[in-house]
Amino acid sequence: MKEAFSQFDFSRVPSPCHLLHRGLLERNCRVLRSVMDRTGCKILLALKGFAQFSEFSLIRRYLAGTTASGLHEALLGFEEFGKEVHVYSPAFKDDELEHLLRIADHLSFNRPGQWQQHRSRIAAAHKVSCGLRVNPEYAEVEVALYNPCAPYSRLGTPRAEIKDASELDGLDGLHFHTMCEQGSDTLARTIPHFEEKFGEFIPNMKWINFGGGHHITRAGYDLELLCRTITDFRAKWGAHLEIYLEPGEAIALGTGVLVSTVLDILHNGMDIAILDTSAAAHMPDTLEMPYRAEVLGAGQPGEFAHTYRLGSATCLAGDIMGDYSFPAPLKRGDKVIFLDMSHYTMVKNTTFNGINLPAVATYDPQSDECRIVRQFGYTDYKNKLS
Repeated sequence: MKEAFSQFDFSRVPSPCHLLHRGLLERNCRVLRSVMDRTGCKILLALKGFAQFSEFSLIRRYLAGTTASGLHEALLGFEEFGKEVHVYSPAFKDDELEHLLRIADHLSFNRPGQWQQHRSRIAAAHKVSCGLRVNPEYAEVEVALYNPCAPYSRLGTPRAEIKDASELDGLDGLHFHTMCEQGSDTLARTIPHFEEKFGEFIPNMKWINFGGGHHITRAGYDLELLCRTITDFRAKWGAHLEIYLEPGEAIALGTGVLVSTVLDILHNGMDIAILDTSAAAHMPDTLEMPYRAEVLGAGQPGEFAHTYRLGSATCLAGDIMGDYSFPAPLKRGDKVIFLDMSHYTMVKNTTFNGINLPAVATYDPQSDECRIVRQFGYTDYKNKLS
C-alpha cells in the first residue's frame, strides 16, 4: 500500500479526504473471487465495514451481493449493488420488516421467537429465505467491544435457548459470526464448536453463513486453509449446502488513505501538530479498538529526528491520533497521510463538534484519473440536527 501511494501528489484532492485506490480494491476483489471459484462458496460485502457505493460497479463484478444490519443498509445494497441482499438484525421493527420483505433475499433472525412471530407474514412474501443466527459460545476475539460471543451477548441464540427442534421448522439456514480481523485458522477452530452445538439442525438446512471477521486479503492469510475448511465442511454435511462468508474489512483492507493537513504547530512539553481531521469523528476505531494508525513516511516516536503528537482541531481533549516521528520538521500546510483508512472510517464518520466530513475521492492507476466523488459542507452538518 505504501508503494501505491508513495509517489501520489496529494494536492490533487481536498483535505481532509478519503482517497481510494481502485487498483488495490480490485486486487482484493480478485482474491475473494478466487475463493468463491475454488470452493463454490458465496462472499458478500458487509456494508457495515465498507459502503462506498460509487465503487459497487467494480465490486459486484466479483462478489455475490451485500449483507446489511438493517433497512437503510439493505436499501443501499438493493439499489446500488443489485445482487443478493442479506439482512441480519438483533431485532426488526415491524414497519422496517415489511419493507425488507420486498427487497431482501435472505433474513437472519436473532432468536426462534422472532421467526415464529413473523413467519406468516414471510410466507406471504414468497421470496425471502430465512435463517437463525446462533451463538456457538466460542470466540478468540481479544477486545470485548468486538466480541460477538462475549458473556451475555445479545447477538445470536445459544444452544440452551432452543428448547425443541420444531422451533426451527421452516428455516433454511444457520448463521454464526464469531470473528474479528482473524485468520482461517480461527475459523477452522470455530467450526467444531458450531457443529457440536448445532450439528443436529444442519441436515435440514439449505445454507450456512460463516459470518464476517475473515481477514482474507491480509498479507500472510492462509487461503489454502480457508478453502480446505469450506470444502471439508460441505463434504461432511452435503454439497447442496450454500456457504456464505460476509467480510466487510477484507474487501477494503489496504485500499485507501485519509489525507489530512497540518493547520498549526505548538509546543507543550513536546511538539504537537494540529490537523484538519479527527480520530473521534473520522477514524473512531483508533480510539475504540484502540489501535495506532500508520502514517505514510512516519515512524515510531524517536525513530526519526522530529517527533510530534498528532491531534485534531476539535475541542475533545483526547482527540489525538498518537505520537509519530518524521525525517523532516512538519510545518503548516504539510500533508499527513493516514494509511488503511477505507474500512470502518467512512461508515463511522460524524460531524462531531461541527468538523467537516472528509471528501471522498478515487484514484484509478490505469488512467491516472483522480475523481472527486463527493464533498461535504455545512448543510450536511445542519441536516443531521434539528
